[in-house]
Amino acid sequence: MSGKNMEEKVEQATNSKNISLPVSRVRLIMKSSPDVSCINQDALFLTTKATELFVQHLALSSYKNGSGKETNTLSYSDLANVAEETETFQFLTDILPKKILARDYLKSLEEMEKDDENL
Repeated sequence: MSGKNMEEKVEQATNSKNISLPVSRVRLIMKSSPDVSCINQDALFLTTKATELFVQHLALSSYKNGSGKETNTLSYSDLANVAEETETFQFLTDILPKKILARDYLKSLEEMEKDDENL
């Protein structure tokens, strides 16, 4: 599937009034907020559709900038890279951190301890 076919499918989904996310789950998440007491059906539909479009935009941006174009795949590292490098998605860096090997993390901890001792 080429990039243009993928974009056409996203465009079709964007213009569609159908939603693919489960409305009951979105309602449950919305009701988990203490500030929400009643949820209007229109607000529920719009929130569900907006969430769906956001996820599609994130996935398409990650796919375009990712390493899996040849194999037609999307990996966690593609999502993490887009979250870190794109200003629009930087609020997701806490949720989608780049993976780091344990030995690299331990090495950076040792370096931080050495820096603290030198001060």
